[in-house]
Amino acid sequence: MANLKAVRERIKSVQNTQQITKAMKMVSAAKLRRAQQAIQQMRPYANKLNEMLRNILTNLDGNADTSFGKERPVKKACVVVVTSNRGLCGAFNTNVIKAAIKTIHEKYDDVRKEGNLTILPIGKRGYEFFAKNYKDVNLIDDYVELFADLSFENVAQVSQRLMDAFSKEEFDAVDVAYGRFKNAATQYPECEQWLPVPKAETAETNGSKADYIFEPDMKSLLETLIPSILQTTFHKFLLDTHASEHGARMTAMDKATENAQDLLKDLKLTYNKARQEAITGEILEIVSGAAALEG
Repeated sequence: MANLKAVRERIKSVQNTQQITKAMKMVSAAKLRRAQQAIQQMRPYANKLNEMLRNILTNLDGNADTSFGKERPVKKACVVVVTSNRGLCGAFNTNVIKAAIKTIHEKYDDVRKEGNLTILPIGKRGYEFFAKNYKDVNLIDDYVELFADLSFENVAQVSQRLMDAFSKEEFDAVDVAYGRFKNAATQYPECEQWLPVPKAETAETNGSKADYIFEPDMKSLLETLIPSILQTTFHKFLLDTHASEHGARMTAMDKATENAQDLLKDLKLTYNKARQEAITGEILEIVSGAAALEG
């Protein structure tokens, strides 16, 4: 009977866990709809602006009076790591962190050895990992809780701080590691160079040069246009990660619910077998007792 009691308690525990995973799946699905709508509305606009920015800076060569497209030797670098605040979303956070680590080791290993690498984590998971495992980097923890408010105005404070630091040559390069959202089941961890703005590949490959007409004038337009486009692109990184987090969590909770159901089937089968064995044992005892009395 002790074995039957243990199995019953195990079945109850799995059922309670299954209820939790179902609830978390429903919550994530509701949040995903809003997050997915936000990134789907933002992405075409941000991508087109970013393409336009690359084309402008590429075709103007050195004529543009802006520092955001000028490449210089990388002596100081910053990697922005955008993760979620909570876990239970599969390998999503781990994959984003791996993308950041790959960039650190491939591009900024020398910068890190000199003590000039800065990590700016957005989200608790990324902050906790780098605070524990990367003691030799400069950690900016001012924006760990940024996901509490993803409005453009709030996110622009971070991007503006990074742009100001790049203009003052406090950083020579800024990369952003984030999760690019495709659908609820698929997210791609990526680490993109944000500053300086990469040149457009089309202009490099075909050798053509576009003839832009600026109105009212080049300097006034670029002073307003380029910071705005960079802020929009940075905002897209966070919206992508936000949608990816909820998609990954919804998928993880769905799989957990299915696994709990499979486990319940096995436990119920085990319980029924144990109960049948107990009943059979009791019957044997009764029969043996009756036979002994007759003898």
